[in-house]
Amino acid sequence: MPQLIFGLTSLLILARFIWPLDWPLPAKIVAALLVLVALQFHRWNRLSSGSEFSPEFPRPVVVLFNWAFGAIMLLALLQLAFDAGLLVAALIHGGFVGAPDGVRYALAALAGAAAAIGVHQAMRIPPLRDVEVGIRGLPLQFDGYTILQLTDLHISRLFPAPWARAVVERSSKLGADLIAITGDLIDGTIDARRGDIAPLRDLMAADGVYVISGNHEYIFGYDGWMAHYEALGLRSLENRHIVLERGGGRLVIAGITDRASRHRGHSIRDLAAVLDGAPKGAPVVLLDHQPSDARKAARLGVALQLSGHTHGGLILGIDRLAARANAGFVSGRYDVDGMTLYVNNGTALWPGFALRLGRPSELTRITLRVAEGV
Repeated sequence: MPQLIFGLTSLLILARFIWPLDWPLPAKIVAALLVLVALQFHRWNRLSSGSEFSPEFPRPVVVLFNWAFGAIMLLALLQLAFDAGLLVAALIHGGFVGAPDGVRYALAALAGAAAAIGVHQAMRIPPLRDVEVGIRGLPLQFDGYTILQLTDLHISRLFPAPWARAVVERSSKLGADLIAITGDLIDGTIDARRGDIAPLRDLMAADGVYVISGNHEYIFGYDGWMAHYEALGLRSLENRHIVLERGGGRLVIAGITDRASRHRGHSIRDLAAVLDGAPKGAPVVLLDHQPSDARKAARLGVALQLSGHTHGGLILGIDRLAARANAGFVSGRYDVDGMTLYVNNGTALWPGFALRLGRPSELTRITLRVAEGV
């Protein structure tokens, strides 16, 4: 399906953008070849690493590919909108309506500038986003309890050790009670990412740093990566729960494997089994990488689910496509049958399409509050 989309995009750009330009044929051929090279970004990734999910080119090359790929995809969308306008004009005027080359140059400039802004937004150290969540039955001892959620770090050539170190330093200054990392920490093998992920060893919180898997852990060797996280001091919360106690009050933090485990020969996701033995009446905070099963979690009495995976949909407006693929959940807070679901836009994102417009990355500090009137 992705190759079909990229193929149609190539045809659109070639037929509706490059060919109508008043350029000599050799120039059009060169432009067409550049478009084809940029749209095959993920195939080139296979040459660098054996996987389309892990570009191992030098970082500037990865940045350039992301800009070019994003610019062409945005140009295709602008060209579609422009062609729709030409069609409407033709219907109104009863004949063909042409457009000068200057209009196409303007579309290209707009797409290129938007892609540059989008890549810059994707690569930055994310700002803090504070979210307060009211929870019914939350013990007073946990009123004001803070959880720092990191998710979708996708540590890679695009998000290497210096970036990870800056995220750790900013996170450490926040003084959260607990840090929850909700999957997709890496893109690449352990040998490729060992140095890049090392700064996460310095993450610290009073009640610990906990991690669950995302779908990308399964791409690059689930067992090896989960063991490596443990060696870094990131405690696995896969398919289990812990009970936090403060002055007689209790709060349950639970985690579950990613939905990708269903297709990878790993243990079956069973949230009821994960919650078995949790103290009755204690509110449950669930870490689940993908938000799609939120309604099931709500039925099982979870008070708050923290997820990621969607990257916020990347681009405002187009994010509705990501929502359709994730049971309608794509970014921010949702009330799901009385449970609060928070879908984090992501600390970073997949380096195969690193572009954000209107859906910023975030370091998310969740503050728990006793729900009013309860």
